[in-house]
Amino acid sequence: MTIFVGLLGLYMILVIIWEGFETVILPRSVTRQLRLTRGYYLTIWSLSAAVARRLPDSRRQLFLSYFGPLSLPLLLVIWAQILILAFAMIQWALPHGLSRVPGMNRFETALYESGVTFFTLGYGDVTPHTRITRFAAVLEAGVGFGFLAVVIGYLPVLYQSFSRRESIISLLDARASSPPSATEMLKRYSEGKNMIALVSLLADWEAWSSELLESHLSYPVLSYYRSQHDRQSWLGALTCVMDTCTLILVGSPGNPEWQHELQWQARMTLAMARHTVIDLAYIFNQQPAPPETDRLPEPDRAKIREVLAAAGLPLNDSLEDDEKLTYLRGLYEPYVNTLGHFLMFTLPPWLPEPGSPDNWQTSAWDRDTRHF
Repeated sequence: MTIFVGLLGLYMILVIIWEGFETVILPRSVTRQLRLTRGYYLTIWSLSAAVARRLPDSRRQLFLSYFGPLSLPLLLVIWAQILILAFAMIQWALPHGLSRVPGMNRFETALYESGVTFFTLGYGDVTPHTRITRFAAVLEAGVGFGFLAVVIGYLPVLYQSFSRRESIISLLDARASSPPSATEMLKRYSEGKNMIALVSLLADWEAWSSELLESHLSYPVLSYYRSQHDRQSWLGALTCVMDTCTLILVGSPGNPEWQHELQWQARMTLAMARHTVIDLAYIFNQQPAPPETDRLPEPDRAKIREVLAAAGLPLNDSLEDDEKLTYLRGLYEPYVNTLGHFLMFTLPPWLPEPGSPDNWQTSAWDRDTRHF
């Protein structure tokens, strides 16, 4: 029995060390099904999502915003507890290896010694007597020290990635409204007679999509992190940019001088953004599925053409162009829809919400500044 407990403790140590390596150090996502971290996140996210669905809309996103920042420290605490328990099982399995503490049985003494050793406290009231127990104590101290070092180094990297992700999302507010809308973005750039500036903007979003893919594959927990501002999300911003690329690729009659260069960049950005959502849907094991309600019904298509034509940017409107619009949407909408459903993000509309100000136009002190 004692041998089995000791071997089980050794197995638990190896599992946690390997889990930590895959989650924190390995620069790619691991998709095998039997993972402690994967099961942990699926379980607590399912519970959190079930609670969130019972909350009113005004409180739901606030509640979910706590999930990402709280889930990671809790995971680290669970890892530490398992390691302490596992080393205690090994020490307990080694007879006459530890001095006894009055009032504690053998396992309680081993558990206490393991906790003190893991956090390198070194009280000295429990000491190992044999070579193997001393080796186990030294090994645990090394594991505990390394564990704390990894945690200290891991959290800043995670929050730096989050900060870089959010900076460009905030810039989308003044360009595409809140929540962002592809129609509003094209309308504002067209009214400003600055369509060529969209080339550099979409190039920035292509690079952002690439960085998003790298960081969220390496650290999938970032996908749960909510944006700092209302009516914004990384998935909503990415969807808006792909919607914008889709409308650009439909094209304008007359072939304006900026159109060829802009359409080429739109293809590159759409390809990179689609790559991102496909891989993230795969990581979370979410099968692509088209939205239950069409995001762009025929009346809205007509309204988009009307709005953009009034802004000096008419869209091609032949049957072939409508088919192209449907085809391009089908390349990414099933993936963003399934991610939005799983992560409880609301996808942005194609048309801006009537009368809705941008986030920058409102505050707790100022009056309406929409005519700035």
